[in-house]
Amino acid sequence: MKLLTFEHNGSRHIGALLADSGTISDFTASEPSAPYFRDMLSLIDAGADASAEARDLVERPKVCLSYSSVRLLAPVPEPRQMRDFLCFEKHLRQARANRYLFGIGDKAMDPANVEVPAIWYEQPIYYKCNRFSVIGSDQDVRWPRYCKIFDYELEFGIFLGGGGKNIPRDDAHKHIFGYCIFNDFSARDAQMREMQGQLGPAKGKDFDTGNVLGPWLVTADEIADPYSLGMIARVNGDEWSRGNSAEMNHKFEDILVHASSEETLHPGEFFGSGTVGNGCGLELGRFLKPGDLVELEVERLGVLRNRVVTNP
Repeated sequence: MKLLTFEHNGSRHIGALLADSGTISDFTASEPSAPYFRDMLSLIDAGADASAEARDLVERPKVCLSYSSVRLLAPVPEPRQMRDFLCFEKHLRQARANRYLFGIGDKAMDPANVEVPAIWYEQPIYYKCNRFSVIGSDQDVRWPRYCKIFDYELEFGIFLGGGGKNIPRDDAHKHIFGYCIFNDFSARDAQMREMQGQLGPAKGKDFDTGNVLGPWLVTADEIADPYSLGMIARVNGDEWSRGNSAEMNHKFEDILVHASSEETLHPGEFFGSGTVGNGCGLELGRFLKPGDLVELEVERLGVLRNRVVTNP
């Protein structure tokens, strides 16, 4: 299923995109007394029986809406927790090779000569995102006033359907509810400045509208192999980035094993893949400007589309 959260006539509903891609089965309107169709977290929490009812409403819709008649929100507008990982070695090498653009070093490096810390290979590395700054596709991203160099990040991620602690790797895939695209917008100059203090990122990432999820949440049963997905970024219709999820050094199963070590994970938490190689302006030496339309496309997950605007 391609699960959606949307606004229609001033009310927030959840539903699923039907096969024609132009029609939505409105779960909330179809079963208004069902608590698990109130919002996406309630559906995730309710488990397999609620998901089976949702599938029935996809196969036999009761209330349908035109996709063009709704305002799309992030599939989970306020995740329970967000972690973003750094799973692509090519991105790590190429981004560090270009730090001279921010006065860190005096020239570009050969990415092959970038020293990658041993710990990066030993365990998945992550930071916790601001879960309150999430928006969805076709919503404007506001350029922070303190930022002069703004960037996109071509990523995707998972939402947990089942929580747990000390999750065995062989069982980790069973905890994945679904997948969606993630654009982790970055105030690059702020990020580069603050991370020289050996902590962060902070204001390089934490600003309203900075975390974009969507356009929908594709349930795990629809994605046979999450490690073979083509990934593309376009700016104003021109392709800037192209990569593939096959290049992930740490898989989502590794992420869940590490994150759950002596820590209980909960349904509705989000885990990002980090940026695919070639997947941001920092790697390319080119950056966004106000008014740019950024589109991230991930095979089988759709197209996530946002315009960058200045604060009024």
